[in-house]
Amino acid sequence: MKYMLLVCGDDTADASGMAPVEPWVEELSVQKGVRLHGHRLRLPAEAVTVRVRGGEVLRTDGPFAETKEYVAGYDILECDSLEEAIEAASKHPVATIGAMEVRPFWEDEDAEGEIRRLDDELTRATRERDIDRMAACYASDVEVFHPMSGLEQRGVDAFRKAQEWWFSTVTGPVSRDVLDFRVRVDESVAFSHALVRMRATLTTGEPLDSTVRVTTGYRAAGDRWQIVHQHLSVPFDAGVEETRS
Repeated sequence: MKYMLLVCGDDTADASGMAPVEPWVEELSVQKGVRLHGHRLRLPAEAVTVRVRGGEVLRTDGPFAETKEYVAGYDILECDSLEEAIEAASKHPVATIGAMEVRPFWEDEDAEGEIRRLDDELTRATRERDIDRMAACYASDVEVFHPMSGLEQRGVDAFRKAQEWWFSTVTGPVSRDVLDFRVRVDESVAFSHALVRMRATLTTGEPLDSTVRVTTGYRAAGDRWQIVHQHLSVPFDAGVEETRS
């Protein structure tokens, strides 16, 4: 589950003896892989508070509330439990002079499930050679590299043309079997790594049976996910025999 740590500073506290934050970030980000991202915020004096009353936009320079404590930054963690998130917060250096507010995200969406369903839709559309359904899975500004054409396609229209060309090189049904699919979601972006087996019959009569590595980047677009980047790579025989001990 994801948690937000609100890093609360204190204007009256002496921070001269506070430990540096960088080791905490290094431990949780690199070593444990718990911290997804985070950032410092500018001081409250640079904040702007916006309210709308009676259709009029009211702007006030300064923070929402004048207090000695203020939100100095935030960190997004992905932990197995609230206790794990609390333990991580307790080790943050600012906790020794200020406070760390731990708040769970509102988990009302299954982003990973939606991305897996998107890939399932791509599989069905490929098998049916339905380019419109395939294109609907991609963003209008998508960038795709396909090893069959050897070129990078920028934009969904270029993707359509490349897919039309590829379908023209095969006959009959096209099989797309996902052998392995791993996905990592972080807020509005996500990445997946997959092994996909493609099978078809070339127009020359030769069988096509190739396993490709597919690396895909996704972006949340409103209430759905779309593919914004995709790179397909195939095994390359360099003619060098590997020596195994």
